[in-house]
Amino acid sequence: MSSESNSQEYISHHLHFLQIDLRDFSVVDSVKPADPAAFEKCQALSGAEHAQCMAQLQTEKCYLSDLGHGTCVGVLPEAKSSTIFNPYTLNLDSLGITVILGVFFLLLFRYAAKKTKSGVPGKFQCFLEMIFCMVRDMASGIFKRKSALIAPLSLTVFAWIFMMNLMDLLPIDLVPETAKFLGVPFLRVVPSADVNITMAMSCSVFLLIFAFSFKNIGVMGFIKSLTLHPFNHWAFIPVNFVLEGVSLLSKPISLGLRLFGNMYAGEMIFILIALLPLWWIQWTLNVPWAIFHILIVTLQAFIFMVLTIVYLSMASEDDE
Repeated sequence: MSSESNSQEYISHHLHFLQIDLRDFSVVDSVKPADPAAFEKCQALSGAEHAQCMAQLQTEKCYLSDLGHGTCVGVLPEAKSSTIFNPYTLNLDSLGITVILGVFFLLLFRYAAKKTKSGVPGKFQCFLEMIFCMVRDMASGIFKRKSALIAPLSLTVFAWIFMMNLMDLLPIDLVPETAKFLGVPFLRVVPSADVNITMAMSCSVFLLIFAFSFKNIGVMGFIKSLTLHPFNHWAFIPVNFVLEGVSLLSKPISLGLRLFGNMYAGEMIFILIALLPLWWIQWTLNVPWAIFHILIVTLQAFIFMVLTIVYLSMASEDDE
C-alpha cells in the first residue's frame, strides 16, 4: 500500500505545474511551514493521519517572492473535483520555458545568419540552412499565393514546437529535483505537454485564418465560404453555416489537442519507466523509448507546421 501511495505521489509531483494564483500571487498547492521538522513528520504519514497532522500544523501561503529561498514546500492536493478552466491561475513553468525557448530560437538563427554572411558557412549553418530551405519549399508548394509571412511563420512554428517537444528527452528527475533543491516546489519542463500552451498556439493559428481570409478573399468572400459552401444555393445557408462552422472550429481544437495528447503520453511513459524497481530495467526500456521519441518530437512539430500552412492556404482560396 505504501509503495502504491509513493508511486501516486511521484506521478502527481511530476505532473504538477508551478501555478501562480493571479489574485494574490501565491503559489498553488504550496505552503511555508512554521516548523519544517513537524512538516516532514506529517509528510511521512498517510491517509487520515496525514490529513489530521496537516490540519494541526501551522502553515502560511507561499508567494511568488518566496520562490528560491528554500522556505516553500509542495503539498499535493487530495483527490477532489477540479474545474477545467481557472482564469485565476497561471502555469509559470510552462510559460517561462516557452518564452526562454522562443528567445533561444531567435538568438540561434540570428547567430547562424550572421556567421553565414561573414564567411564560408560551417556545418551548423549548413544544417540550419537545410531546415530553412525545407520549410520554405514546403510552404511555397502548399500556399499558392504570394506572402512574405507564411515561410517565416512556418519556420517559427516548426522550430519553436520542436524545441518545446525536445525538452521531453531530458532525464525525468533532473530539472524537477534541481528546482526542488533550489526552493521551487514544482516544475514541469515540457511546455507542449500543457494543454494551455498547445491550445494558445492553435488559437493563434485560428486568428491567422481570419486575417488571411479577410486579406486575400475579403470579408464578403469569407462569409460566402461559410454560407454558400458546399451547397451553392441560398436555401441551404443555415445548413452550410452549421457544417462549415463546425469544420472551422474543429481546426484549432484538433491542432492543439493532437500535440498535447502525444507529448503528454510520451511524458507519462517516461514517468512510468522511472517507477520501475531496477535501474537496468529502466535503462533497457528508457533508451529505446527515448530514441523512438525523437521521431515523435520531430513528427509532431512537422505536422503542426504543415497543418498551419494548409489551414492558411484554405483560408486564402476563393472558391468562386
